[in-house]
Amino acid sequence: MTDARHQVFVSSTYLDLLEERSEAMQALLELECMPAGMELFPAANDTQWEWIKRVIDESDYYAVILAGRYGSISKETGLSFTEMEYRYAIESGKPVVGFLHSDIENLPAKFTETQPSRRKKLDEFRALVQTRLCKFYSSPTDLGAKLSRSITQLKKQHPKPGWVRVENLKDLITSDDVLVLRKENDELKARLDALAIEAPKSQDRLAHGEETVELDFICTKE
Repeated sequence: MTDARHQVFVSSTYLDLLEERSEAMQALLELECMPAGMELFPAANDTQWEWIKRVIDESDYYAVILAGRYGSISKETGLSFTEMEYRYAIESGKPVVGFLHSDIENLPAKFTETQPSRRKKLDEFRALVQTRLCKFYSSPTDLGAKLSRSITQLKKQHPKPGWVRVENLKDLITSDDVLVLRKENDELKARLDALAIEAPKSQDRLAHGEETVELDFICTKE
């Protein structure tokens, strides 16, 4: 059995959740998973969207972390990139899990939405996340612990092939398999060599220029 590594896309707003993301990254690394997400493109924008989707496509699992900020909004969709990522992961059939801060009312003001329109979008997004697998967390440490358990649960419920180191691929083929394949290869080579020098069997039905042939014909004189 190969030692596979699974990639987990972690989606969130950035500056307000630096501690949470650090705990999430550490938890994933301890699970021998490969984290991907905002560290690759902290200033997400519409021009990066195709790249973001490719990274999600390459990931095995998806996690979203939400606190008191809605995040940067796409000019094309009117949604935050965090919500766009979440919706795309669902549409792509990725196993997803959400983590919501349990007490956003007591977060520092700089880490919350003050504009009613943005707060409404955040509340609607949080409600959407709660329609699927979701956990509430109270601190970065609490998040790390719950994320670790949740990803372990997802891996059991939705097993994925993950990424495998090249040198481990040799374990997929046994020595007996190699012998069988080598024998078949030798037989095929021998057959090809024989076909290269053998005349087609169909030529046995053709004349070779030495046979006696009787012909019936009528000759008329004009």
